[in-house]
Amino acid sequence: MELRVLRYFLAVVNEQNISRAAAKLHISQPTISRQIHELEQELGVSLFERGTRTIKLTTDGEYLANQARQILTLANKTSTNIGKKSEISGSVFIGCSEAPMLSTIADAINQLKQIAPNVIVNLHSCDASEVQRKMQNGLFDFGFVLDPFNKINYNFLTLPGTTRWGLLTRKDSDLASKNKIKVADLIGKPVILPQRHNSQTLLTNWLGQSSLKFQTVASYNLLNNAAILAQHNVGDVLCLDRIINLAQTSLTFIPLEPELTIHASLIWSKTAVLSHAAQTFLDQLKKVLNQ
Repeated sequence: MELRVLRYFLAVVNEQNISRAAAKLHISQPTISRQIHELEQELGVSLFERGTRTIKLTTDGEYLANQARQILTLANKTSTNIGKKSEISGSVFIGCSEAPMLSTIADAINQLKQIAPNVIVNLHSCDASEVQRKMQNGLFDFGFVLDPFNKINYNFLTLPGTTRWGLLTRKDSDLASKNKIKVADLIGKPVILPQRHNSQTLLTNWLGQSSLKFQTVASYNLLNNAAILAQHNVGDVLCLDRIINLAQTSLTFIPLEPELTIHASLIWSKTAVLSHAAQTFLDQLKKVLNQ
């Protein structure tokens, strides 16, 4: 299975038309058709449903399309990061949770810019499960994760600072006048929860009971989206502090009581070999932490 053929296959999937895919790739339509036919023979499956008026993938085709995207992303990343060692260049990929402790990562990137201006740091916002999956696939070099997180299979650096859990609510709500939010304040209230399993476990432990007594109306993985729901009175959001700027909104943040704080860490694989660019970034982060 050649990378070139996978690119042909994905071009057809993306364009949903062999002629358009061939034009985009600057090759003839018979060439791309033959290559896909040979790919199907090699794999022993049909990738497209025949007899339909539009390009439609089979179940095997959908699986290959998903795998091909990851394979080509990894291949492109590898190619980019292999270069002349005299000049550091390439890309660093970090899967990131949302938390203000990311500021330390920002400081490291600033230092990296001074010694390796040709290195690009790519941040991808996602939850811990996606960080783990994409690190296992080699798509992320690092993960910026929040506790609780099982780090047994990773090298890690704990980053300075903490943030706290609280409630994001409208300034005109009956909870807005409170200085702290207690468990009893949430009973019967419509609440928007984080999707991250570890966060839900942490909040359940804070509640001190196995069953949630409030009304869950929605869930989120990015707080900005949840904040829009809160502004439109869908519900109050259980979230971390200092992630979004509330100055120009109708919302206010109230911390939980008893206080619930968390730390953050940067993790990387114990077995994978870091690219020159990734190792240089890590070196700069260690310098920032030692300052």
